[in-house]
Amino acid sequence: MASREIGITSTVPIEAIYAAGGRVVDLNNVFIENEDAASLVDAAERRGFPESSCAWIKGIYSAAKHKGIRTLIAVTEGDCSNTHALMEVLENEGVDTIPFQYPFDRDRGFLALQIEKLARGFGVAVADAERLRERLAPVRAKVAEIDRLTWEEGRVSGFENHYYQICCSDMKGDPGAFEREVDAFLGAARGREPRACDLRLAYVGIPPIVGGIYSLVETYGGAVVYNELQRQFAMPGPRDDLVDQYLVYTYPYHFRHRLEDIKAEVARRRVDGVIHYVQAFCFRQIEDIILRQHLGLPVLTLEGNRPGKLDLRSSVRIEAFLDMLRSHRQR
Repeated sequence: MASREIGITSTVPIEAIYAAGGRVVDLNNVFIENEDAASLVDAAERRGFPESSCAWIKGIYSAAKHKGIRTLIAVTEGDCSNTHALMEVLENEGVDTIPFQYPFDRDRGFLALQIEKLARGFGVAVADAERLRERLAPVRAKVAEIDRLTWEEGRVSGFENHYYQICCSDMKGDPGAFEREVDAFLGAARGREPRACDLRLAYVGIPPIVGGIYSLVETYGGAVVYNELQRQFAMPGPRDDLVDQYLVYTYPYHFRHRLEDIKAEVARRRVDGVIHYVQAFCFRQIEDIILRQHLGLPVLTLEGNRPGKLDLRSSVRIEAFLDMLRSHRQR
């Protein structure tokens, strides 16, 4: 299987794929990093995907076609329900699709069986994947240091924090090359002067489909010091084994687990306010109700739909939100 590209629709135990000699391709990253990501959404709609479906699903479909992906691991429990239909369409077009399920109730035995099944499907043992986990642990630790330099020392921007953590979903297809990139960035970041800001923000929710949020926050004197799900994709903290690593990963499970993590991190990072990004036509929008009720901090909810620049209305709302936080602090 050497150099065979395996597409993924969301974070999965990539250690099993790399142990088998494959190359992991997170199709979310392929989609959003495309210079004309909107054209990928348009292409999926021409294929028949409805306008009223999530742009991420449409982008993933077109990214898989663009990359010529022949094998796809799709998260069918713990992510978007539209993934089921995406699998069926791609399978109908000749792509080998492999389902992976996270148990909603975080059942350890069920997750262990899923990881074993995934490893076996790629012709390796769980022990082989465990050795890859140990190999990737130093890379993850270095990315965690980038995160620390963001919120504790102010030497890394919110977008840089977002970028390096989100790249951990597939290690950019080459863990060795990615680690060298991380090493070079850390060397440069440690030599920077700390960035001045008077407002510390958290970014909560899925990574944005629109660009410009981080730079706009900085323009108005703020800094994003916590990227919630990006940090989860990076699998922070040492774990005893693969099951533990993917059991503490909050995204696929009950929202209360995410909420516990968010509350702990916004307190540790001394956050003043929260930007909650939600995607149009996504069930996770509803979880905004719970977040607002239990977080205990001001929350600005932003909805995105298609890829592109941040719209004027959202820009004005971010500016007003920061002004409100600043006024509240001065009282």
